Amino acid sequence: MRMRILVVQADESRRTALGSALEKEGHSVSVTGSLRSARASLAQFAPNAVLVDPQLPDGDGLELVREISGLPRVEAVALAPSGKESFDAQRSGAIDVLHEPISTPPLRRALARVHRTLRLRGEIGELRDELRQLGRFGRLIGGSPVMQQVYDLLGRVAPTEATVLITGESGTGKELAAMTLHEMSPRCEGPFLAINCGAVASTMIESELFGHEKGSFTGASQRHAGYFERASGGTLLLDEIAEMSPDLQVKLLRVLETGHVLRIGGEKETAVDARIVAATNREPGEAVMQGKLREDLYYRLRGFQIRMPALRERADDVRLLAEHALGQMNCEKEVVKRFSPEALLRIESHAWPGNVRELRNAVQSAWILADTVIGPQCLSLLPSRAGNPPVAAGPVPSTAPVAADGVRTIQVAVGTSLADAERALIMATLQSCGGKRTATARMLGIGVKTLYNKLKEWSAVDVSTP
Repeated sequence: MRMRILVVQADESRRTALGSALEKEGHSVSVTGSLRSARASLAQFAPNAVLVDPQLPDGDGLELVREISGLPRVEAVALAPSGKESFDAQRSGAIDVLHEPISTPPLRRALARVHRTLRLRGEIGELRDELRQLGRFGRLIGGSPVMQQVYDLLGRVAPTEATVLITGESGTGKELAAMTLHEMSPRCEGPFLAINCGAVASTMIESELFGHEKGSFTGASQRHAGYFERASGGTLLLDEIAEMSPDLQVKLLRVLETGHVLRIGGEKETAVDARIVAATNREPGEAVMQGKLREDLYYRLRGFQIRMPALRERADDVRLLAEHALGQMNCEKEVVKRFSPEALLRIESHAWPGNVRELRNAVQSAWILADTVIGPQCLSLLPSRAGNPPVAAGPVPSTAPVAADGVRTIQVAVGTSLADAERALIMATLQSCGGKRTATARMLGIGVKTLYNKLKEWSAVDVSTP
């Protein structure tokens, strides 16, 4: 693993010693002591790795780190004497941080990480180019320009250890993006765990995240390892992070900064090693101003931020997504159903305020109602281009309710099983409510938990998808 390494260190004695140590390891080395000469060496020496002192005589070394983070075949390692500089360096894009005085083992580990990251980035680049032609990237579907930008960001950050914040409206696929990031990272063989911070009861969320000891509270009959421990070696997605209580956000921040958790009722901290990906459907800046998200936690999480676009911003992907969803359903049930040209036009003309989740729900309902060809009459809740009332699905008997005055209706064929009829009604109502489970449950007269369990059972919607 012979590399080309540029050492940028203000102190001459340390610069010389580090350069000599790297040459003894078999690397090709260039050394410099200023920001200006370092920028020149980047172009002339073309290094694979740059070891950067944040405190240079003619400027901030982290400026160089930020510049390097935008280059394709080089990584920066910061030489940081303090914890604050270590944090700032990682936020600036450093792949690793070495604390002085530098010994050989951590130096070798840092360079091995650089080598592994560059190799993975090359593989991901080749894979990304191939998949783009097919309109997909990992678990994500779409070939529109805005999705290509998302793919670029995921491909850039996946091989690193950076904390990632994924934002976007509900139903845009934030969890799928997190899973893609995990599967393209060096941690891909480790676990991927996701927890919805807004769906877990406030009395249980701390135990779920950090774990508890036996007897620490009523009902704690045995020791429980939390999500942070179980995700060690892999990736942990903290979904709907802005819904977490402020007190718990303080504890979360400490875990992120120290890499240790303290179980409820415990006396000894446990080291954890999970890459953190956070997601929220709120605009982070507004959440901070509203007191929903602590500012210090936001700064810690936004080491690398990715925004998932709404479906209305990627209209070119609607047909591809619909065909993909239909193909999955056909494969699961070993049947062949297809869209009529009129149905595809109806799908492409809809605004999809509920994003990809709403589209998948609509395809699911239409798939249930159709025999072989999915026509526009199966898309009972989608307005036509002319803004006419929705079309009822299937033949409408004289006694059947029809769409009148804009009231949305569905029709179920005679002989449809009660289970399928219930499913069609619930999915249609969920779609009508824009994917909001609480409003859907209230309209149907059932509990939110009952609705949640039915959706999970059907796997019609991945209920943990942001």
